[in-house]
Amino acid sequence: MTAGVRFDPGCRRCDRLAAFLDSVRERHPGYHCAPVPSFGDPGAPFLVVGLAPGLHGANRSGRPFTGDHAGILLYRTLFEQGFASRAESVAADDDLRLLGCRITNAVRCLPPANRPLPAEIRSCNPFLAGELARVPAGGVVLALGAIAHAAVLRSLGLRPAAARFAHAAEYPLPGARLLLDSYHCSRYNTQTRRLTGPMFAAVVARARHLLGT
Repeated sequence: MTAGVRFDPGCRRCDRLAAFLDSVRERHPGYHCAPVPSFGDPGAPFLVVGLAPGLHGANRSGRPFTGDHAGILLYRTLFEQGFASRAESVAADDDLRLLGCRITNAVRCLPPANRPLPAEIRSCNPFLAGELARVPAGGVVLALGAIAHAAVLRSLGLRPAAARFAHAAEYPLPGARLLLDSYHCSRYNTQTRRLTGPMFAAVVARARHLLGT
């Protein structure tokens, strides 16, 4: 298992990502343009794992899925299923609260073209391991997309073949936790109807059922 570490807001361990953030900061001086921290209570029984911050979303606002298209479906669904205090995430300092839920990403920094390299995913993996270490027994980890799914497995020292990504698939994790998969709620997936609102709602409702909430 990868040793978990605490989030480092000044992390620059990935040269390509650090240089890219510097260039984006020059174009958008008001953006966060730094590693994005997780959102929600540490140790919450429901952990949502996305891919990476979006250019005009979390990279701008400093909060996961806040300000981009993917966040529209995510936060609305979390609200409808009782995991959020409101249906829309507007800014990092708004009054939205997560309820028994925490949101993080496999990669904490904005990658060029929204595509982190395998080495960058591995470099950021100890931060994800630190998040997973705080998910209690009986908890559920929701992986949004295949990359997040693989990052969760890696952080727990599990082989990829042990649990293949598939929408709505469920796999046991060490510590009496459960991994639940969903297609990522990205603009591309929702516009192509690979992921619909009802499909995503069904997965999050399944998480709620598994948690007994």
